Amino acid sequence: MTRTKSTLPKMFDLRGRIAVITGGGGLLGYQHAATIAELGGLPVLLDINPDGLAKNAARLVEETGCEAMTLVADITDLDALIRAFEHLMALHGRIDILINNAARNPKVESAGDRDFSRLEHFPWEQWRLDLDVGLGGAFNCAKVFGAQMARQGSGVIINIASDLGVIAPDQRLYRLEGRGADQQPVKPVTYSVVKHGLIGLTKYLATYWCEQGVRCNALSPGGVYAGQNDVFVSKLTQLIPLGRMAEADEYRGALAFLCSDASSYMNGSNLIIDGGRSVW
Repeated sequence: MTRTKSTLPKMFDLRGRIAVITGGGGLLGYQHAATIAELGGLPVLLDINPDGLAKNAARLVEETGCEAMTLVADITDLDALIRAFEHLMALHGRIDILINNAARNPKVESAGDRDFSRLEHFPWEQWRLDLDVGLGGAFNCAKVFGAQMARQGSGVIINIASDLGVIAPDQRLYRLEGRGADQQPVKPVTYSVVKHGLIGLTKYLATYWCEQGVRCNALSPGGVYAGQNDVFVSKLTQLIPLGRMAEADEYRGALAFLCSDASSYMNGSNLIIDGGRSVW
């Protein structure tokens, strides 16, 4: 296969490309959309939350002057997802990028002296819901949007994993004074399972449609400043060689690389951007 050489600016050019971003109404959903828009592509924000979609779409216009398309759909509902896909195809006729960003990160409430984030008390229904969205939703989106890319003969899938997809959570970060060891809150098991699973899904998809020109990689961010309490931030930053958490916009460069032709020979990889936390 002969590959046409391109200048560096052209490698990052996303003009004319359609990018579906699940969890498009959330914190990083906006950052992903801004990255796509600033490189000339059309971000398609997909979320179950119409208010979050409207807020991020309005912010995008205000801060970048670019517009986004919004789609309200539940990614765990395959029929609803297919309807959203058909609407998008009727308008634009193609899909070039899928960013599997949607995930559940629920606040697990305590009852009495038992914290239900702990494995011993973690509800089955919570397990099912978290995996349905984080893994099942990514599978559904790959099934619907990725298959279209394969039919087109080109496309990029990016799964948003986490540094906790390659290391275990340090449960010391969540300890509270005055509680016994069996009553301490922890990072729920489902977060680790989902993020590790997304990296496995990445490797599977990278080899599944490679002959049809579809690449798949993962991006594993570290912690992002989002109003966490000072005690937690202090504990976490001591585990990070750079000595701080990330600002929300610090993953844009990595996402631009993964979405664009700049990463044309990258497939099945996991790009870890965590300030060095997973090195220690």
